[in-house]
Amino acid sequence: MTETSSAQRAYDIAKEQILSGGVRGGQLLSEVEMAAQLGISRTPVHEAFLRLAAEDLLELMPRRGAVVVPISAHDATDVLEMRLALETAAVRRLCRSADAVDALFTDLTALITQQRDTASAGDVHQFAAADDAFHRRIVEVAGNAIAHRFYCSISERQRRMMADAARSESSRLAALVDEHDELAAAIGARDLARFEAALVGHLEATYRVTIR
Repeated sequence: MTETSSAQRAYDIAKEQILSGGVRGGQLLSEVEMAAQLGISRTPVHEAFLRLAAEDLLELMPRRGAVVVPISAHDATDVLEMRLALETAAVRRLCRSADAVDALFTDLTALITQQRDTASAGDVHQFAAADDAFHRRIVEVAGNAIAHRFYCSISERQRRMMADAARSESSRLAALVDEHDELAAAIGARDLARFEAALVGHLEATYRVTIR
């Protein structure tokens, strides 16, 4: 394995650990330990950490490794405000097309079933992935390419936030699924006001912020 491919492997593994909540904000990642785990030298691990630092996911600590950068309360609120705006706009557009709403409702129902299964199994990692897919699908099906690109640009922050929220209060997973049921039902009924109210409540209860 070349040094370049080793660095990419270290980058991919470390980033997945951060995004999935396997390592959380404030936790130290050791270059020495990761190099030993992967069976590579410290140099490619250091290169990987430099890339993650450039993405504001790590803060380098000389001769120690790096600390995972927490998502600040301000950043979290910013992300949620953008999600509220984008998802509400998507549903507003979708309500003009009966065929699009019907197709989306089918997709969301399947994702809710997947979430219910992962919640029952206590699989936080897969639950967070299904949660991301649920909300992303709403924006994707609406067909606004600019909105979809922007939504994707905040998805990594959103994934970290969901993983942290689920791990902090795993007992709420079942309630999250019920809240997704309500969001899907509002879309199926083409009721924009109902959807927006349900989404505000869902985001505020999950992340313990006020976004109204």
